[in-house]
Amino acid sequence: MQQRKLGPFTVSAIGLGCMNLSHAYGEPAPRDAAVRLLNEALDLGYSHLDTAALYGFGENEKLLAEAVMHRRSEFTLASKCGLFKGADGKRALDGRPETIKRVCEDSLRRLNTDLIDLYYLHRLDRNVPIEDSVGAMAELVAAGKIRSIGLSEVSAKTLCRAHAVHPISAVQTEYSLWTRNAEIAVLDACRELGVSFVAFSPLARGYLTGKLTDPDALSQGDLRRGMPRFAPENYPANLKLLDGFGKIAAEMGCSMAQLALAWCLAKQDHILPIPGTGKSDHLRENIGADKVTLTPETVRRLDELINQDSVQGPRYSAGAQADIDTEEFGEIHDDK
Repeated sequence: MQQRKLGPFTVSAIGLGCMNLSHAYGEPAPRDAAVRLLNEALDLGYSHLDTAALYGFGENEKLLAEAVMHRRSEFTLASKCGLFKGADGKRALDGRPETIKRVCEDSLRRLNTDLIDLYYLHRLDRNVPIEDSVGAMAELVAAGKIRSIGLSEVSAKTLCRAHAVHPISAVQTEYSLWTRNAEIAVLDACRELGVSFVAFSPLARGYLTGKLTDPDALSQGDLRRGMPRFAPENYPANLKLLDGFGKIAAEMGCSMAQLALAWCLAKQDHILPIPGTGKSDHLRENIGADKVTLTPETVRRLDELINQDSVQGPRYSAGAQADIDTEEFGEIHDDK
């Protein structure tokens, strides 16, 4: 597989997002199947595994500990603080220094390791200056608890403020043909600062695979049921865009999922997509995207077909959007 830089690390150009093995997409995969899949990922050459304290409220980190920590030298481990299970058992957002340090210790224990390679602030806590949150993470670096610092769903301005406190190795933000917000300012800021950009949901939460034709068939626990783009008033129009997308995939001799990932890789060389899956065939399909080479003309055709103007509906509900710092289209931005 192609290799790319992830901060100070060299990893597979396509990583594995582990969230859906424990969290947010309906009933999680059986434990033994998830363990097998994680080991298969390493066997195939995936060397970038991404988890978080939030996923399964810690269960995802425990899963990785059980499944692959005996193969620790084979992958770069990323986890996250800032979102986690609160004292009331519900999702909590807290970027205070003391909370970051406590959550890190909890993650180290669940992961059965003494060091996390890349540690993200999962979301910006608007009640805490980013300098304070990153300052606490810098102390974790100095203490040998984490190797490098990342941020998730932040604006270019927040990234620059954070980078002034301690070098930021990576920014992780949703990015795909149908979610282009990072193109407003964050991708350029990352390039200017030498920061890697990790694209989560590069398959648009399954939309770009062409296999999700009826959102009503999703299980009740699937977070896509609450996302506007999958709503009945928007999804039929979004599905029509896949007609042209499928034709381009056929021209390229690849699957739609592979085309979507190849597009991410072709956009800029500091972008690393981390699609998630619970299925072995999808794991193998996704990794094959690094063999798909797109010409600038093909990238242009894809850009014109599916973008922020052609897709119907916002990416999040108003409540979920409140936690997002990444720039929005139509806003006036003071990037620096």
